[in-house]
Amino acid sequence: MVKGLLGKLEALFGKQQKDVKRLRPLVERIKEGRGAYADLADDALRAKRDEFVTRHADGESLDDLLPEAYGVVWEACRRLSERQASWPVWGQDMVWDMVPYDVQLMGAIVLHEGKIAEMATGEGKTLVAIMPLYLNSLAGRGAHLVTVNDYLAKRDAQWMGGVLEFLGCSVGFILGEMTPEDRREAYGCDVTYGTNNEFGFDYLRDNMVVQSSHLVHRDFHFAIVDEVDSVLIDEARTPLIISGAVDKSTHQFSELNPRVQRVVRQQMKIVNDWLSHAERALRAAQKGEDVAIDDETALMLLRVSRGAPKNTRFRKLAQIPGVLETVQRTEEAFMRDKAMWEADEDLLYVVEEKNHHVDLTEKGRAILASEEKEFFVLPDLAVAAGDIRGDEDLSVEEKARRMAVVEQDYAVKNERISNVDQLLRAYSLYEKDVEYVIQDGKVIIVDSFTGRLQPGRRFSDGLHQALEAKESVTVQKETQTLATVTVQNFFRMYAKLSGMTGTAETEEAEFAGIYQLDVVVIPTHRPIARADHDDVIYKTKKEKYKAIVDEVERLHRLGLPVLVGTTTVEVSELLSRLLKLRGINHNVLNAKQHKAEAEIVSEAGRVGAVTIATNMAGRGTDIKLAPEILQLPTKWPSDPDLPPEMFEDQVTGLQIIGTERHESRRIDRQLRGRSGRQGDPGQAIFFLSLEDDLMRLFSPERIIKVMDRLGVEEGEVITHGMVTKAIEKAQVRVETQNYEIRKHLLEYDDVVNKQREVVYELRRSALTGDDLRERMDDFLENAVDGILAEHANPDDAADFWDMDGLARDYQALVLAPVPLEKDEHLETGHDHVRDKLTDFARERFQAKQERLDAQSAEVPLTDQLIKFVLIQVLDENWRDHLNELIMLRSGIGLRSYGQRNPLVEYKSESFTLFEALMDKLERDAVSLFFRAELAPPPPRKAPEVDRMQTQHGQVSAYDQAAAGSPTQKAQGPPPGSDAAPRPVQRETPKVGRNDPCPCGSGRKYKKCCGAA
Repeated sequence: MVKGLLGKLEALFGKQQKDVKRLRPLVERIKEGRGAYADLADDALRAKRDEFVTRHADGESLDDLLPEAYGVVWEACRRLSERQASWPVWGQDMVWDMVPYDVQLMGAIVLHEGKIAEMATGEGKTLVAIMPLYLNSLAGRGAHLVTVNDYLAKRDAQWMGGVLEFLGCSVGFILGEMTPEDRREAYGCDVTYGTNNEFGFDYLRDNMVVQSSHLVHRDFHFAIVDEVDSVLIDEARTPLIISGAVDKSTHQFSELNPRVQRVVRQQMKIVNDWLSHAERALRAAQKGEDVAIDDETALMLLRVSRGAPKNTRFRKLAQIPGVLETVQRTEEAFMRDKAMWEADEDLLYVVEEKNHHVDLTEKGRAILASEEKEFFVLPDLAVAAGDIRGDEDLSVEEKARRMAVVEQDYAVKNERISNVDQLLRAYSLYEKDVEYVIQDGKVIIVDSFTGRLQPGRRFSDGLHQALEAKESVTVQKETQTLATVTVQNFFRMYAKLSGMTGTAETEEAEFAGIYQLDVVVIPTHRPIARADHDDVIYKTKKEKYKAIVDEVERLHRLGLPVLVGTTTVEVSELLSRLLKLRGINHNVLNAKQHKAEAEIVSEAGRVGAVTIATNMAGRGTDIKLAPEILQLPTKWPSDPDLPPEMFEDQVTGLQIIGTERHESRRIDRQLRGRSGRQGDPGQAIFFLSLEDDLMRLFSPERIIKVMDRLGVEEGEVITHGMVTKAIEKAQVRVETQNYEIRKHLLEYDDVVNKQREVVYELRRSALTGDDLRERMDDFLENAVDGILAEHANPDDAADFWDMDGLARDYQALVLAPVPLEKDEHLETGHDHVRDKLTDFARERFQAKQERLDAQSAEVPLTDQLIKFVLIQVLDENWRDHLNELIMLRSGIGLRSYGQRNPLVEYKSESFTLFEALMDKLERDAVSLFFRAELAPPPPRKAPEVDRMQTQHGQVSAYDQAAAGSPTQKAQGPPPGSDAAPRPVQRETPKVGRNDPCPCGSGRKYKKCCGAA
């Protein structure tokens, strides 16, 4: 009663009502002013944009212009709708028939304010975005609309772009296969549509180009993120990564796979033996009799739960009343006695499903090491280094050679152990057609939130190669990170960020904490008429699927459209087979039918349509009901084949059937929201079982106890509000766990982000040629100071200084001997030595500048050389630094065992590494400047470019790195040689992209040699 009263008070006086009350006067101002544009000619209406641009440039704020600008957009929509104007969208003419409602004006205001507009499915969010995009593009810095896939990016740019172009805006879109030139043109438009992955990867690639003319992005001014919860929450668990193949592959997945397969098979044999014993012991219990579970059977069941938690025979036994309680009680007893090793001693490996981790036991290690006793023994680097250094009989070169052998042995064995761990995870935790599919001989990831294929994404840390070995497809070379950024830190670069979705309220705290985004719930244009029923829960998946197919058959006979939402490809195909056996025509939409998505979704609202969709949420295509569906109830009573119990109390409209609760409540809400758009009737219900992953891993034990206490038999069902609420609590637990993962990722990336900003700013200034000579002069002075500090401590007496080391490092830096007489430092002191070394280095620097400048009066060769040097050195060192941070991050968690905060330790050590990076950057840049020369290029040959991969999202723009890739190292001259490698200068005229290719093929250059 108290909760009900609080709910009513919230509805009357809560935040939503306050927000609506605040927005209402501005909506009225827009409506009052829009009449002034009704008599304007089209050209005059279009000219209002130029007027707004001028007024904004003169100091009028966008807030002041909002009522007029939104009125102009509204008038354009009205005119185009009345004229039934049409234009091509994805090759088909679309007739414009939309004019914004009042609630859409509210949503548009919220988006301009830099907040999140929560609007129910079918409320027209795509149209809402036009108004703030038009308004914020007036600043001339571009406005971005971020969507979830290439199809929607192009569709919305063409569909909504018709209105924006009518009003004088230029509109572009970004697709995965576009060239850099096409991307640059799209980003130069007033409004640009694209996916979050493309925007993010273009930012990373912009910080890898070698010419400023290759940059594609401009300002990060204003962005609207469609399906903002999917982009900023769900996908934020994984950073955006551009990676390149390493020069030499060191993985051993193909060689180790047979060994790991043998371990997996032996474990399955052991588990099956235990299950057979348990099934015999519980045979009477399976028939409904009361059976006491003895300690031996309880221990076997516990071991099965830790060795093969996904085993179907075990899941069936777990439905017997008291079994799960016994397993949990036995596990608690072992943990209390700190004796879990005893429970696991007969297993070969332990699967921790919740933590997604697999651990080998001593027996498993013994089997893997049966052919090589030292398989898991890593050499002690500290001991080996001490022994080698202490051997007086070895030369310096021999010591270095032996140490390199020890380090190589350590690296190989460490890699091998890591490969075994990833192979075990691949076999134990990853299922084909659930987490991934096989297409064209490749392992393609299936996105867990959208059900879409992710062809440009690879699992990290060797897991993807392990899956390739498991599925007997070609194992790709491992990669190294070239550039990376988290979704959070990328979108926080925008001066103003906003978003829209149907489900953001549950994540309001995270949006506020990480992105400083407020969530505003916009009321629906018409009241929601959908009936949301309590979940129905069965004991087993078999019973659940039978009930789902029965319900689909009943609704299909009534002629109602049905949308069945599944969580995996595997389940969607299973239900498809079951429906085929019943003779029910249906469409399947999952990762394997991705190309037919739009057509399948557009037909989902027809009479009698049955659609099975994997993670339907966020598809972005509206399901509109056929008009005759509302007339069906008048026909049912007159049909002699339909008994009354089949249609009594049946709601019309789109029928939503969920086959399993998703780990996120938002995805479930989005699936429900597909029905009942714009006041349409509809119905939504979820069918669950105790074997579902969410129920099995996170559901409160009391649900199981209640079902056991009620003595629920096979085929019986429970429908109760208590069950639904308990499941939602389980989802909250998973959401909290995922939030902690995202928060943890962001805390660590914030450390890297500060370093990234410094390096990228330095690189951008080098790319654009800002203060190059002054910067190199600073680098030179700092490099000299660094060498001097290493070898000559001013606090020590001068005769303790390492002058030989100083002379060696100084000569390597400036390619000239130290300008000091013998023992001069003993008489003059530290400051004199510093000044003399710095002045001499500057003289060398000045002499080279004059020589280069004398070669060409028109082209600043010195600036060209410095630019080349800085970019080359920055890219190489930043790439190595990123991989050092990845290695540091992978093991930093172990510091917690020493009562130290891993994050604090990471901040401290990463800062030390960054200081070393900056010192090395300065020294390497000065050294390379003195070594490198500008000269005519060698005879031209076809360039070899490094392959690059983008991770986390859909396959991205270009598969190859630009020429001059940061992975190509500048080589120093041979000893005693004056020659040095030189950046290439163009000798032949530049060939245009559309010019005939000089190779004589007759094709355009961009389609021939230029394609590389």
